[in-house]
Amino acid sequence: MSDLDDDPSGEPEYREPGTIQQHELSDALRSLYLLGDDPYLRIQAFNLSIVDEFIMGLEYEALQKLVEEERTPIAEAVFLSAQTQMWIFAIYEVLRTWRERAKDVVKLHENGGLELKIAALERDVGFRHVGREMRADQLRRVFKDKSLVERIRGDLRISHMPLSRLEFIRVSLAKHEVSGKKNSIAFAPGYGRINQWCGSLDYQMEQGQAILGNINRRDIADDFRMMGTRSHIPSDEELESFDTYMKGPPSMPGDRP
Repeated sequence: MSDLDDDPSGEPEYREPGTIQQHELSDALRSLYLLGDDPYLRIQAFNLSIVDEFIMGLEYEALQKLVEEERTPIAEAVFLSAQTQMWIFAIYEVLRTWRERAKDVVKLHENGGLELKIAALERDVGFRHVGREMRADQLRRVFKDKSLVERIRGDLRISHMPLSRLEFIRVSLAKHEVSGKKNSIAFAPGYGRINQWCGSLDYQMEQGQAILGNINRRDIADDFRMMGTRSHIPSDEELESFDTYMKGPPSMPGDRP
C-alpha cells in the first residue's frame, strides 16, 4: 500500500462521513425483494451498515495521517486493509445469496414450478422448520401476485452493475484470479493505495494488460446506497455495454495463465 504520487484534478466525489446515515446502506439492501422480507438477511444488511460506518472512520483516519506525515501510515493501512477485505467478502456473500434466490424465483415462475417448490418446502420434515416456512411464504406471495416477478427482475437489473464490480474485485482479493478467467493469476491481489479524497483503499480492476479502472470499498458502499433510490433502471443495451466493457479487450499472449 502506498500513497498517491500525484493529486488528480477535479472535485472530490465523496460525501463527508457525518452526512451519511448508518441506515442508508441497510435500507438500500433491504429494498431488494426477497432480502428485505427475510429477517436473517435483514440482520446481515444491518451488520454491514454498522461495520461500514466503522471502516469509514478508519479510512479517514488513515487519510488524515497520510496528509500529516506525508507517507503511508503502515500500521493504520494494514488494519484498514484487513477490515476492508473482510467487509467486501461479507457484502458479496449476502448479495450472492440474494441474487441466487432471485434468479431461482424468476426461473420457477417462467417454467411453472412455483407451486411444486412451495409444496416441497411445506412437506413435513418431522419438526417445525421456520426457515422452510418463511421461504414458502415468500414464494406463495410471488405466486399470488405476478407483479412481484417484475419487481424482482427490476431489482436484478438495478443491482447488476454494482454487484458485478463487487464480484470483480472480490475474485481478485479472495481467489487471486481475474474475474471471469478461471485459473488465471491476478496481477497484484490485495494491493491498494489510499484514496486522497476518502481514505478508502483503491484497487485496480485489471484484465490482463488492460486496467478497467479503480474501485474501493467506499465506491462499493456508495453504489449500493445509490441503488436504494431506484433513480434509474438500466436498459438491455446499457447492461450489454457494461458487460462487454468489464470483459476487457481481446486476450493477448500475456493474459495466459
